[in-house]
Amino acid sequence: MAGGADPPDGTPDGTPEGLPGRDEDQDRPVVFDESFIRAARLQELSAHERMGDDTPAVRRRPGAEANDPGPVPDLDAEYEYAYDLHHRHWRSSRRRSRGRRRRAGAARHAIGSRVGALILVLLVATVFAVAIHLGSRYPYQPPPDARAAPLRVTLVALAPTGPVSGGRPADLFARSPAAQYRPGAAGITLPPVRRTAHFTEGQVMAALDTAKAFLVRSALDPDTVTGGSTRPVRLLVDPDQFTQFDRSVESPSADGRHATSGWLIRFDPARVALADPGIRVRGALQASEASADVLEVTADHTYTYALRPAGPDAGPDAAGDRASLFTVRREVRFHFDRDDLRMRRAELVTSHVQAGPVDCAADLSGALRPLLAGERPTSTTPPTADPFAGTPAAATPLCATLPTGAAPPQPQDRGATEP
Repeated sequence: MAGGADPPDGTPDGTPEGLPGRDEDQDRPVVFDESFIRAARLQELSAHERMGDDTPAVRRRPGAEANDPGPVPDLDAEYEYAYDLHHRHWRSSRRRSRGRRRRAGAARHAIGSRVGALILVLLVATVFAVAIHLGSRYPYQPPPDARAAPLRVTLVALAPTGPVSGGRPADLFARSPAAQYRPGAAGITLPPVRRTAHFTEGQVMAALDTAKAFLVRSALDPDTVTGGSTRPVRLLVDPDQFTQFDRSVESPSADGRHATSGWLIRFDPARVALADPGIRVRGALQASEASADVLEVTADHTYTYALRPAGPDAGPDAAGDRASLFTVRREVRFHFDRDDLRMRRAELVTSHVQAGPVDCAADLSGALRPLLAGERPTSTTPPTADPFAGTPAAATPLCATLPTGAAPPQPQDRGATEP
């Protein structure tokens, strides 16, 4: 350190007092002998003593003279600088502070890791418990088959008790219960439309419109009724039922599934023709939910046709007094899922048909062969049914008697009324 004072006991023996031409203070070596140490005013603490947090690096030496004026600031500063005392305390304090922070951070990290692991375990246990609870209360059920079920058909022949009355179409309609029926599509009216729990008002309206379109094409279209194309009807059927529909039209059978009359009304064109294209109809449509995914529409209508014998002189005027009425009571139940509603098609579930006047033994599964004006049934009793037969029970023909009031009364002879 740069001080101008000599050691208290003087310079050691043999030490030159100075050299000519040189600065004595600059060339004088620093000697740390015993007298210098005893004369030191500051004492550096040991490593053990400096372990305290607030312990300074140096202290005043005890036993200083009473008249000691205290440390010389310049000399103390030079001493501290020479021994790096002003940095040692700062570095040791910084190391201790950094160590405490590191230990505190490690402790917080360990606590956070344990808390996170505990939360994860509790979350997994909760999810597992909820899964077990839901599985026990709501066991898994496979989704229902989305394919449309086959149509089930019931046919009932209505046999008259006497000859079929004839006359002009307008007169027959006026004297029959169908006098108040409306012709064509105007006779199929839609009910008030209301939304359901799972279907909007627009979806309910779409189902009713599709059902009405099917009824018009399958029972009121003169071309369909007289043996024309069935394509307009087929386009409104769910594709899953195409195979059943095609077989019912091409190869009808009284097995309860493949009857043409279950899908549409068709007369044998070789036997009968329409005496009036205005087919009278009255009935009701009703929409309801079959399930959360299926909308059901029930159509219950009665159709009345004015028929005449088939022949080359076609047309309404050719019927003359030979026209007769034929009545069909038809109840069809439709199902519509959301795809059906979007595609404007219907799934036919059941079709219950009553038709007459026909013979009790008549087969209603294919084209209808009604009794015309003046004809009588050959049998008014239903055919026998053998319970031991191998044929399906649904293939057994059903027959009922056509009430007298269901047909127009016979016109009275004008000559019989004269006195």
